[in-house]
Amino acid sequence: MEKNILHLDLDTFFVSCERLIDSRLVNRPLLVGGTGDRGVVAACSYETRMFGVHSGMSMKVARNLCPEAIVIRGDASIYTKYSHLVTEIIKEKVPVFEKASVDEFYADLTGMDKFHGCYKYASELRQSIIKNSGLPISFGLSVNKIVSKVATGEAKPNNQLKIDAGFEKSFLGPLSIRKIPSVGEKTYQVLRNLGVDKVSVVQQMPVEMMTSALGANGTTIWKRANGIDNPPLVKFHERKSISTERTFNKDTIDVKQLRTTIFAMSENLAFQLRRGNKIAGVISVKIRYSDFNTYSKQVKIPYSSADHVIIPKVMELFEQLYQRRLLVRLVGVKINDIVSGHYQINLFDDTEEMLSLYNAMDHIRGRYGEASIMRASSMGANSIGRFDNPFNGEPPTVLAHRNQ
Repeated sequence: MEKNILHLDLDTFFVSCERLIDSRLVNRPLLVGGTGDRGVVAACSYETRMFGVHSGMSMKVARNLCPEAIVIRGDASIYTKYSHLVTEIIKEKVPVFEKASVDEFYADLTGMDKFHGCYKYASELRQSIIKNSGLPISFGLSVNKIVSKVATGEAKPNNQLKIDAGFEKSFLGPLSIRKIPSVGEKTYQVLRNLGVDKVSVVQQMPVEMMTSALGANGTTIWKRANGIDNPPLVKFHERKSISTERTFNKDTIDVKQLRTTIFAMSENLAFQLRRGNKIAGVISVKIRYSDFNTYSKQVKIPYSSADHVIIPKVMELFEQLYQRRLLVRLVGVKINDIVSGHYQINLFDDTEEMLSLYNAMDHIRGRYGEASIMRASSMGANSIGRFDNPFNGEPPTVLAHRNQ
C-alpha cells in the first residue's frame, strides 16, 4: 500500500499566539524572545525577515536590523496551551500521529484514499485547526516524512502542498541543499567546498562519495536528497535527560548568586524526576565564562531522585569546576541516564520524616506551582521552573526556537 505521510507546521507559532492575544500586533514586525541584549530570538514574524532577521539570532542584532520591531518576552504557558489545543484536534481526527515539537506534527494517512482521499482529508484537517485554534498552519503531503517536511517549508506561509508518488526527486532537485533536514551550517560548508549547492547535484553523486565526505550523515543526506529516506513516526518521545540553564543579564563573579542559582536548578530538576516517577544515574554542571570558554563536569551517582542525593553532588561538581574566578556568563545543570522508577530508600541514612517532607513538598508544588515552596538556599534564584511535566511524552517547548 502506498504511504501517505502528512507534515503539519504551525507558522511562526509564538508570533501567531501573541497576535491571537493582542490583535494590534497583526501585520506588525514582531520579535519573541529574550528582551535584553543577551536574549535570543525565539520566533520572528515574516515582516522582520526581509531585514535579515531569523530565529536563533541575538536579540541585539535583530533589533539593529529591524529597529521598528516590537519585542515581546513571550509566555511558555500560553504556547503550551495552544499546542495542546492543536494536538487534541489532530488526535481526534488522525489514528497515528507524531508530535515532533511544540508546533510540528506528522500523521500517517495511509489507506484513507479508499474512503476520503488523503489530500482532501488533510485539507479538511488543516481548515479545522485554523477554525478552532485561530492559528495559521501549513502542510506537506508525500510518501515519507522527509519530503513532506520539505514540502511544508515550500508551502509556507499558511498554505499546503502535495507531492505525488514518483515525483520526489524532481520536486527536491531544484532546491538548495540547505532545505534538506540534517544539513546544518558546518555540513553546508563542507558540501559547498565539494561544489554542491542544489539537491540535484547530490542526486547525481554516488552515495560512496557522500559517505566518504560526511560519514554516516552523508549517507543519510544522499537518501533524503533522493527522497528515499523513510524514518518511522514516533508516537511517544522518551526523555533520557532534562536540563536547565541561566544566562545572567550581566556577567557576575558573585559566588553566592552562582551557588543559589545552581542549588535552585538542582532542586527543581530533582522534583521533575519525582513528578515523572523517574530516577537518574548521571548529573553534570556547565559554566560559561565571559570570554565564552565553556567547561562542564559530570559524575555518576546511584540512581536517585532525592534532593539530598542530587543537590550535594551538583554543588560538589560546581566547586570543582569553578576554578578560574572570572566573570561568569552562564551556568547550567543537566541530569542524564533517566529511567523509570522510584527512589530506593536507604535503610541507614533515610528517615521517615525526610520522606514525608518530600511527599508534602511535592504535593504543594503539584497543587500551587513549582515556586510555591522551596528550600531557603534556593531563595533569590528567580524563574527557575519548567512550567510543564518533561515526561509527558511531548517534546520540550524550546524546540520551537529552531530556525524556521
